Amino acid sequence: MVTKGIRGAITVDSNTEESIKEATLELLEKLVEENNIEKNNISHAIFTLTKDLNAVFPAKFARINFGWDNVAMMCYHELDVPNSLEKCLRILVVVNCEDNFSPKFIYLKGAKNLRK
Repeated sequence: MVTKGIRGAITVDSNTEESIKEATLELLEKLVEENNIEKNNISHAIFTLTKDLNAVFPAKFARINFGWDNVAMMCYHELDVPNSLEKCLRILVVVNCEDNFSPKFIYLKGAKNLRK
């Protein structure tokens, strides 16, 4: 068994709890579905937000809506690089998996421009 990271990103409509919740759940649902993530295989998850998003911790919604009570999660601000994508939420889910597992990275809404 090895450990691999699964990345994803999505843009958020506005700096409100509801908008961050919607974006977090949309991205997590797609990450879990596309990668067949099972809660027991998650090592940890990291959430980052651009500096213009600070209304709520997105890990809260993984805990409440996905039952990730025993998953170690942290939330951070993304590095403020000039001219970078604004209102962006990124998630890195680190899972214990088989060596041949090939993660599917997910980029939604305006974050699609991050990986052309």
